[in-house]
Formats: sequence, structure tokens, C-alpha cells
Amino acid sequence: MPEDQPGNAILGDITTALKASREGDASDWDHLFKLVYQDLRRLAGIQGRNTPDVVTLERTGLVNEAFLRLVKYSNVDWQSRDHFFAVASKAMRQIVVDECRRRLAEKRGGGAVHVDINDVDAEAERQAEAVLAINEELDALRASDPDLARVVECRFFAGYSEEETAAGMGVSLRTVQRKWKQARELLKERLQPDFG
Repeated sequence: MPEDQPGNAILGDITTALKASREGDASDWDHLFKLVYQDLRRLAGIQGRNTPDVVTLERTGLVNEAFLRLVKYSNVDWQSRDHFFAVASKAMRQIVVDECRRRLAEKRGGGAVHVDINDVDAEAERQAEAVLAINEELDALRASDPDLARVVECRFFAGYSEEETAAGMGVSLRTVQRKWKQARELLKERLQPDFG
């Protein structure tokens, strides 16, 4: 894409704002938020679609919560727009995981709230358990094959296309396709007894 097209200008602005945000100026974070807001909403929408009965935060709330977590990472050496969105995706994933844990703890009485068994939403509980199981498997996978785990994060949690995943990871499309197939098979095998 030529330099004068809007897409490159926005990417340049995001990169500049990321670098400036390391300096700690709040106005740079405000500017960055305006630049990335629509992309963060897209990520939040994907999180909501993957777990519609679990995530109680509206899309805007999830975006705001994730951005507040990102502001705390002011010492991160942001490498690029892709790096920022990879971290944003992880932040949203963690928010969803925390929500799943909270939901299941309340169901089991951990929140000191008695819930009538007839009031429990079985589908939300199943989704919460599935998200936590995938999250645990992803953590285990990261220890043995970090690239495979990153593909799962990009494809499942961030909703990136194969092309976006390849660009973000700096690998070929074929590599992403191979690793995504391998990851799906591995997760299906590991999770099948619980969710088959």
C-alpha cells in the first residue's frame, strides 16, 4: 500500500502513539485509544461470539477494561501495531478467563451467594468450563511449543485470519495453516474426554 493511503498513515500514527505512550504522557494514551478503539471492539466482539453466555461485560466494557490493563504495561517496549494487538488480545482473554472463574466460583458458593440449582444456566457453565480448559491447555502448550500456542491465541481468542496471524507472527501462511491444524487436533484430543 503506498505511503499516502490512509491505512499506512493510521498504522504510522499507532506506532508513533505506542512509542510516545512509553514516555508516560496520558495524552498519548488518549490518542492511542482513539486510534485503536475500533480494532479493540472487533477483538471484543470475537471474545463475545466465542463465549456468548459467559461474558457479562458488554463489548465497550471489555474494550475499556482491556485498555486499562494495557495502560499498566507502560514499560513494555511496543514493537509494532501487531505486538500491541497481540497483548490486547491476551488482556481480553484474561478478562474472559477471570469472568469464567468468577462465574464458576459463584455457582460453587465461593462468592458466598447461594444459587438455586434451577437458576443455573447450564450453557453458560459449560462455556465457562470450556474456556478455562482451553486456557489451561494453552498455558501447557506454551511451555512445549510457544509458536503453536501463539497460533491458537491469534486464531481462537483474537479471531485473526490465517493471513493476519502469519503477518503478526512473521511466518508464512503455510506455516500458520499447518500449526493451526496441528493445534486443533491436539486440543480436540486433550479436551475430548471433557467436552466431546
